[in-house]
Amino acid sequence: MRLLFALLLATSTASAAERAPNVILILADDLGYADLGCFGAEKIKTPNIDRLAAEGTKFTSFYVAQAVCSASRAALMTGCYANRVGMQGALNHTSKEGIHPEELLLPELCKTAGYATAAFGKWHLGTYPAFNPLRHGFDEFLGIPYSNDNSKFHPSLAGEMPPLPFYDGLKVIETDPDQSQFTRRFTDRAVSFIERNKGRPFFLYLPHVMPHVPIFASEAFRGKSAAGLYGDVVEELDGSVGEVLDTIQRCGIERDTLVIFFSDNGPFLSYGNHAGTAKPLREGKLTTFEGGVRVPFIARWPGRVPKGGVCGEPVMEIDLLPTLAGLIGAKPPEKKIDGLDILPLLEGQEGAKSPHEALVFYGGDELQAVRSGEWKLHFPHPYITVDGEPGRDGKPAQYGKMKPKAITQSGIGGIASRHGYRVEQTGLVLYDLRNDPGETQDVAKDHPEVVERLKRLAEPVRKELGDALTKVKGTENRPLGMAP
Repeated sequence: MRLLFALLLATSTASAAERAPNVILILADDLGYADLGCFGAEKIKTPNIDRLAAEGTKFTSFYVAQAVCSASRAALMTGCYANRVGMQGALNHTSKEGIHPEELLLPELCKTAGYATAAFGKWHLGTYPAFNPLRHGFDEFLGIPYSNDNSKFHPSLAGEMPPLPFYDGLKVIETDPDQSQFTRRFTDRAVSFIERNKGRPFFLYLPHVMPHVPIFASEAFRGKSAAGLYGDVVEELDGSVGEVLDTIQRCGIERDTLVIFFSDNGPFLSYGNHAGTAKPLREGKLTTFEGGVRVPFIARWPGRVPKGGVCGEPVMEIDLLPTLAGLIGAKPPEKKIDGLDILPLLEGQEGAKSPHEALVFYGGDELQAVRSGEWKLHFPHPYITVDGEPGRDGKPAQYGKMKPKAITQSGIGGIASRHGYRVEQTGLVLYDLRNDPGETQDVAKDHPEVVERLKRLAEPVRKELGDALTKVKGTENRPLGMAP
């Protein structure tokens, strides 16, 4: 009898160890690299996210593919550089484009492995019904189709914006909802989804609307932070993470669940006290400097991801799809992807290194930078930087001086004029990120061999995906979907 019990126990233990994990992917919107306690925040208190890091591993050189909403989400969902799947910039209420139906997205991949799937928050991969999350692998969706400033709260184009639609599945259930309740409503739905699916594997995608401007906190958090309204908003996100962690613990599935937290890009610096900080990194959202594309990333999976771990290897959001495919036993997409499996890094395996010889960074259709190891090379390109003093209380820098005709123009000039930036130009510059993460000292003249090596590493990607800076047309760009 003892032998039989021992065999049954061993079988049960082995089955638990081999069980494909639940995956909870929590995405903040425009959160700064230094906005969390575990990444250096002083005034903003994030005990639950800090607990996530203490019980898991934080990655200090984790990147998004582009420092803007739709492109970043396209890369996350497809495992590709956004330019490979045709996505650039941020879609809005006028956009007829969306993610192509032939792209195999992360939730669709999870469905092939028998997972329940849900998305609660901001989608931003297409507005028309054909692009709805329920058409792309999710069983449930509650949220908005694009950014929350694409509404009556836009600082400079409010008069041109239609009411913001709020969806439950395929149906608009409200317009111009109370934005102070976004985090609360998404969290409540997430908790319900976990409780309803605790007995089967599930993929929960929680792409929060906050802290993208305009920012709002619920009454329970408003005025509670030492960092003003922005701190209130981030601390409410932290409270949401705490509720999710408490729920999986209460449901007894903590050891079966991989929880991932990161931001879609860096902070919207022009908005001053309504934006975060990327210090010590340079610049923020909409740039390929570190403050725009390097984001806080934390993963926790008890028994698999080391407690209190820190990984400095450069990896990117494109790596999550192939990594998760391997974990859940799903067949990866047949179409070419750019991400690589980073499970050895997640598990803290001794000697594990980034699987990438190089990572590239696009701004729109411009190949602007490449990183390999500790080195990052910027090609000559225009970029935006805050024009004068940052704005305050929901208004961007230079708000009172904006010219109506200027804010309607397209391209980088239009972005600059709408959001209080000016356009600057960088030359061919090389930075040693190990010693200079703020990208302040150009060392290209001291390391010409490194410059040439990084140029060579970028060239195959330039040929495949194109580069407006050098007028190269890509050979492997795939199209976006178009609304019927």
